[in-house]
Amino acid sequence: MHIRSPVKPMLTVTVDRVPLPQACPGGCRYEPKFDGFRAVAMVDDDGAVRLWSRRRVRFDDAFPEIVAAVGAAFPPGTVVDGEIVRWGLDGRLDFGALQRRHVAGRRRAELARTEPCHYVVFDVLEASGADLRPRPLRERREVLEALLGGAPPGSRVIGTPQTADVEEARLWFDALAEQGIEGLVVKDAGAPYEEGRRRWWKVKRRITAEAVVGGVTGTRQAPESLILGRYDAEGRLRVVARTTPLAPAARTVLGGVLRHAEPDHPWPPELPSGFAGGPYGAHPPIRYVRTEPEVVVEFSGDAAVEGGRWRHAVRYHRIRTDLTPADVPEFGAPA
Repeated sequence: MHIRSPVKPMLTVTVDRVPLPQACPGGCRYEPKFDGFRAVAMVDDDGAVRLWSRRRVRFDDAFPEIVAAVGAAFPPGTVVDGEIVRWGLDGRLDFGALQRRHVAGRRRAELARTEPCHYVVFDVLEASGADLRPRPLRERREVLEALLGGAPPGSRVIGTPQTADVEEARLWFDALAEQGIEGLVVKDAGAPYEEGRRRWWKVKRRITAEAVVGGVTGTRQAPESLILGRYDAEGRLRVVARTTPLAPAARTVLGGVLRHAEPDHPWPPELPSGFAGGPYGAHPPIRYVRTEPEVVVEFSGDAAVEGGRWRHAVRYHRIRTDLTPADVPEFGAPA
């Protein structure tokens, strides 16, 4: 085989709108952006399957049903790129289930039976002794479709939809949001697979919402980012998001209205990293300054909301002087 060790997956860069077909030299191809764990799968010459994460960590033990499905779907000497996903009973993608699988330890085999996942494949890097990475996407897609045609019925390996029609892609962008699809990935049909390079585009659906400022990083007078909260049904202020770095003008405005917290502020002096984006325990605790939870702000975030919290950083837009904390949607409610 040409590929014998973990590869760096090709990556995306975010754009604000869906590119037109002529934006890609070889013509644009549009695919739904699935919310899951990026994984490259190899079936080696002996038929053994290996799964690598985006950071080239082995996924084999965490997802044994995917290992079995890949081995049944593809012949030896195949390397594909895709996303491990879990559909919940409501038909929406369930990222929380993937996180449970990743840290389940001895329960992994049990969860593989009770919460099985799928592998959505969108590219092929090697097949039938040929290194396909230098070939254009349109040729790789033809090979991938031929390979997937041999998958057994009911396989947990499926191909991602792809279209060259921008109007159809825009329909997907709107219609698939109910299933937890984050947006679109846009690729040049004439481009090779470039490991580790950000040559694909992603367009994420963004939701505008309101929350209460419960703390800031930096200082109260010159906040660098905001820690946002919403009240739950029992009246507890729960962390829901952290903003991206604030613009200088926003720091000045917010610094003039935020007040230091009273002693009864409900949040601890430090927050676990998972309380404001990212997986729990992945980073050191968040050190921040608590502020009196009385200022309501408007922000926008993508569709990756899990358990009432935005997993990715959100963008601050403005202070909502016309709203009080009681006007903000309850924790866990739709944005």
